[in-house]
Amino acid sequence: MRPSKTHLTVDALLAGLLDAGQISRKDHDDTLTVARMRGRTDLHPLALVGERRLTRACPPGGTLDVEALTEWLAGEAALPYFHIDPLKIDVTSVCNVVSHAYATRFRILPVAVHADEVTVATAEPYESEWQGVLEQALQIRIKRVLANPTDIVRYLAEFYSLARSLKQAVAQHEGMQTGIGNFEQLVKLGSNKSLDANDQAVIHIVDWLLQYAFDQRASDIHIEPRREVCNVRFRIDGVMHLVYQTPVPVMAAITNRIKLMGRMDVVEKRRPQDGRIKTQAANGEEIELRLSTMPTAFGEKLVLRIFNPDVLLKSFADLGFARDEEGRWRRLFGQPNGIILVTGPTGSGKTTTLYSTLKELARPEVNVCTVEDPIEMVYPHLNQMQVQHNIGLDFASGVRTLLRQDPDVIMVGEIRDLETAEMAIQAALTGHLVLSTLHTNDAPSALTRLMDLGVPPYLIRSTLLGVLAQRLVRTLCPHCKQPAAIDAGDWKDLLAPWSASLPHHAQKPQGCLECRMTGYHGRIGLYEMMVMSPSLREEVSADMDAAHFRAQAIKEGMQPLRLAGARHIAAGTTTLEEVARSTPPASGEPGA
Repeated sequence: MRPSKTHLTVDALLAGLLDAGQISRKDHDDTLTVARMRGRTDLHPLALVGERRLTRACPPGGTLDVEALTEWLAGEAALPYFHIDPLKIDVTSVCNVVSHAYATRFRILPVAVHADEVTVATAEPYESEWQGVLEQALQIRIKRVLANPTDIVRYLAEFYSLARSLKQAVAQHEGMQTGIGNFEQLVKLGSNKSLDANDQAVIHIVDWLLQYAFDQRASDIHIEPRREVCNVRFRIDGVMHLVYQTPVPVMAAITNRIKLMGRMDVVEKRRPQDGRIKTQAANGEEIELRLSTMPTAFGEKLVLRIFNPDVLLKSFADLGFARDEEGRWRRLFGQPNGIILVTGPTGSGKTTTLYSTLKELARPEVNVCTVEDPIEMVYPHLNQMQVQHNIGLDFASGVRTLLRQDPDVIMVGEIRDLETAEMAIQAALTGHLVLSTLHTNDAPSALTRLMDLGVPPYLIRSTLLGVLAQRLVRTLCPHCKQPAAIDAGDWKDLLAPWSASLPHHAQKPQGCLECRMTGYHGRIGLYEMMVMSPSLREEVSADMDAAHFRAQAIKEGMQPLRLAGARHIAAGTTTLEEVARSTPPASGEPGA
């Protein structure tokens, strides 16, 4: 397809699609009629045809959206197809290649800068006048790639706006030293200037950063100072991604701005601090962020954990509970009194499980109180109290206070010491349901941990209702996962006792635009639920055999974490590699 003019037109695009057998004659005629009725439009032809979402008339079928049309056109024009992933683009370097005015005029966007070549994205495959001009001006080779016109327009505005704000912030404070808290930097005496956290450029950078994180489904934002630059990293589906680097002075202003938003002490940089921000995404959705600072060798490190209130609306099935697991879990927290523990490492989804459970318990006739450090998600139907060590309000004294508040259900953020454990047990013995968390590898280890803290075995026997151990694994992208075979040897390495009875088919990651070529999209929980039966209670003693206790729990219906993972592998939800990476070895199980 070679149109007579350099600019791509709707007529030429539709004619090319028809000639290539991509669309039917009817779709061609209908779309052409709609385009002509609309008359002059600023929409790029790819966007105009793409919004019609025509059905591809030849194999492999599917919908011809803007991205699919762009990929097809790239092949027709013999240009490399390029999907703009903002996580993989160095905004500062690409915006230094050409001016915003020049890039806007030709609707081009530099996307990669190398020593001998600059890659520039365009949506006009037959317009190349600018390429020769740039090569002559920059004295470097230009590689043209074809990209989605909607993405080019969006990121052209975003990238240059961000780069402009960054330039303004740096220019205002050229040559300044911001070495407060940086043990590796020479501080100039008498230099007390600092970037204003309320400067409009800094505000714009922070707003962009937060919105960027929401768009990319990040669960955490890490702002990490280094000797020369500051790294900004996102955790997406449990994996860290470097997304941005800023100069040190700008990093200090960004940190101060976020601390101001979180009502933290901006001056204090020597001690760790906690804070929180409640904000809105572009779609109006309320999002809470938990802030934590830490002094490091190069300055103050800041982590923002993003909590989406939508998790409170998730069902147990959405969290990854099997039907029988959900039934057992509901029977557990339906008890009038006793202790239920949720265990697992940091970031394993314990908070989400607890809040989803509390949402079920928080009925008008039930008084649900929590003591947390800090309050991670504010929920209107709970009475939530935050630990404040500076005034002596810790978990133990918090539970003591809650007991005088006529509670039915108490949630203790974490049992860290004997005093807190004793108060939780006291609450359970006096007729309250207590939910809390522990950091252990599996469910049976929670009993050992309680005894290590100093809790007598007889109190564990009389109060503990059950323990839920959990992990999060990445789920396969539903748009691109492919069938895969698993041989018996793979199953045996993962879960020897049950390998013979497990299926030999599964799914594997492929990678597509929906999952940013990772093959994974989202995460789901794996659960190991141990319900304390009379026979298990009899096993609890100071000299109990942990391996024997675990084997007995499995005989009574406890499904190990790796077996829960195997169920999701067989269902095509996740992969064997993900389960092996995220769960502890199945030691102590029958036949292991």
